[in-house]
Amino acid sequence: MKKEIDKLAWLYIYEGKLLNARSINKTLFYLPGGKRELGESDETALIREIKEEISIDLIPESIKYAGTFKAKADGQSEDVIVKLTCYFAEFRGRLSPAAEIEEIQFIDYENKSLCSPGSIKVMEWLKQQKLM
Repeated sequence: MKKEIDKLAWLYIYEGKLLNARSINKTLFYLPGGKRELGESDETALIREIKEEISIDLIPESIKYAGTFKAKADGQSEDVIVKLTCYFAEFRGRLSPAAEIEEIQFIDYENKSLCSPGSIKVMEWLKQQKLM
């Protein structure tokens, strides 16, 4: 039986590149976002996580569901998968790494190998949708 890590992720594309974040002491980039706290809606949790990680405020009324994707969880055993429930949203503020985030970077499809399996799975979908 596979173990599933349930996470929310924000998709932000700029000039054909997808925003990704890298945590302190990690090698691969992943989609910004995180886990819900008890009783939180997807929107509330996503707004909180994005504020904590990259210092910006998502605009609640602009949040739109993109899709849900599953992939092998980075840094976990083979039987652990991550489920990413992804949303697009506009924001206010200046993108800046915070909390455990060491670096944020817009990554194009050709450089997807810099990313976690979950991020790559989403990038492949975005490319199919002609969004990247």
